[in-house]
Amino acid sequence: MRMFTIVVLGLVMAGCAAKQEPPYQVTKVGEGLKFPEGPAWDGRGNIYVSNCDADPGIITKFDETGNVSVAFTGSAKTFLKTNGMTFHQSGSLFACDFGKKAIVEIRPDGSVSTYADNYQGVPFRGPNDLAFDPNGNLYFTDPKDSSKEAPIGRVYRVDKLKKVTQVASGLAFPNGIAFSADGKSLYVAESQKYQVLKYAVKMDGSLGEKSVFCTLPEEKDPDGMNFDSAGNLWVAQFGAGAVREFDPSGKLIRSIELPGKKVTNVEFGGKDMKTLYITEVETGGLYRIRTEMPGLKLFYGPG
Repeated sequence: MRMFTIVVLGLVMAGCAAKQEPPYQVTKVGEGLKFPEGPAWDGRGNIYVSNCDADPGIITKFDETGNVSVAFTGSAKTFLKTNGMTFHQSGSLFACDFGKKAIVEIRPDGSVSTYADNYQGVPFRGPNDLAFDPNGNLYFTDPKDSSKEAPIGRVYRVDKLKKVTQVASGLAFPNGIAFSADGKSLYVAESQKYQVLKYAVKMDGSLGEKSVFCTLPEEKDPDGMNFDSAGNLWVAQFGAGAVREFDPSGKLIRSIELPGKKVTNVEFGGKDMKTLYITEVETGGLYRIRTEMPGLKLFYGPG
């Protein structure tokens, strides 16, 4: 493959590929990111990425033609440090701001407001990742300071009236979060136990029966994750340098190696939704692979 480099706003675009068994060739989209996280597809040809270590916070935008730019720069009045993000059909970008300990909404015009920042008057610890349900309610993980020894991580639900409800607790670093295609099951990565949990979602939005959907190999942390349209769950595994693909029964069916070990998150995008974007910390890179199955369209997502 011909090599090329474009430098824009201090970031580097590169067109190189790592060796990978077919059909999944890993291609670098860009580098120079500062702890990249939370890739979010806007439905219009762009992928947005959080820079967790940037100060002030920065959200970077990559388009399909290879251009890269700074989409939003944070401040005390807007956002501080974003992690997981997702686009809403309104065009707003919803983000977990672990700096502000809040969920923020970034509108298409660039204005920012706090969507939720406390439960019963107690501030969140540090929101990590988020997902909308079929009715437009927002679920997110709040893992900061939780561990195996101190399983104080929680999952919250924010309804359309911005009422916050705690729906799960007692977790050892709840991380990535995703809904099944029918919206009847919620999946949560419990990083410090190296597993992905599956919850039944009740009619009122609360969570019911919990089970272990899968356990990750190598005792490394499951991080961000997304479903494809066949019901397979794609999980970024931080510390293992891989993305794991699990079938609907929880069986590991494929592992895709990345150039660095600290893989943080995944997001489907592209016109056919067959491009899986992957963020990785050691290389400060955004990568992509082409998949056989399109990604599952997100509830209340764009397009």
